Amino acid sequence: MVNFGLAGGARRAGRLVTPLLLCLAVAACGGGGTADDGLGLRGQPIETFSADQIYGRGEFELERRKYDRAATYFGEVERLYPYSEWAKRALIMQAFAHHSDKNYEESRSAAQRYIDFYPTDEDAAYAQYLLALSYYDQIDEVGRDQGLTFQALQSLRTVIERYPDSEYARSAILKFDLAFDHLAAKEMEIGRYYLKRDHFAAAINRFRVVVEDFQTTTHTPEALHRLVEAYLSLGLTDEAQSAGAILGHNFQSTEWYEDSYALLTRQGLEMKVRGDNWLSAVYRQMIQGKWL
Repeated sequence: MVNFGLAGGARRAGRLVTPLLLCLAVAACGGGGTADDGLGLRGQPIETFSADQIYGRGEFELERRKYDRAATYFGEVERLYPYSEWAKRALIMQAFAHHSDKNYEESRSAAQRYIDFYPTDEDAAYAQYLLALSYYDQIDEVGRDQGLTFQALQSLRTVIERYPDSEYARSAILKFDLAFDHLAAKEMEIGRYYLKRDHFAAAINRFRVVVEDFQTTTHTPEALHRLVEAYLSLGLTDEAQSAGAILGHNFQSTEWYEDSYALLTRQGLEMKVRGDNWLSAVYRQMIQGKWL
């Protein structure tokens, strides 16, 4: 149906739509020659229909993948019957419909209202997960504003910490790791840019961030190799060898180790810790089991 299923309250609420309500929804599409003005059911003002009838129409539009219209009907349930059980169900469905329509700001708004109004409800975890997805699903490109990535990480962490036993915690952990990797990728992209233009100090600063702050990501081996390249270009052989030593200790099976080994041995250098620098400190901490 969509890229993530109707989970939690969305699923349970969906089961409550009876065949009778579905028939009403079908009729609302204009059956019998009656025009639908956009909000009216069978040409009548929406205020004349009950909460369950309007909710049923929202479910019907959702099944038709008319996500914007579905969200509108769920919003009307919330507006016209604000204190009803249907309004609570409609609010989580509204967040889901907006997200399916890629209207992330509105999805986030609806999810946050649900969390604010029903913080102890069993579907609050789903609302928090939807809120996190509203950020996460916009960070697929490395070049985009990294503020979204930080917000996604913060929201995903909330799911993990506040709802550790929920069905969404595992998915949130996986997405958190991917978003974390995304931030490291951005640092690598900028570092490579500086390195290609021989701005070695600026490049080193970016690769150092990856090694120190994102060491559990997939980008660490390349960051260490780029540090070998940059430090050799500056004639700082102690730092270059120390970076190579970390590569040899943790990432010997990677292509980056082989490339750094070739660079260093070509100049008669070893992959061995040398001097008293930040990389030698990282190496010592790693050997003592304190790095990761």
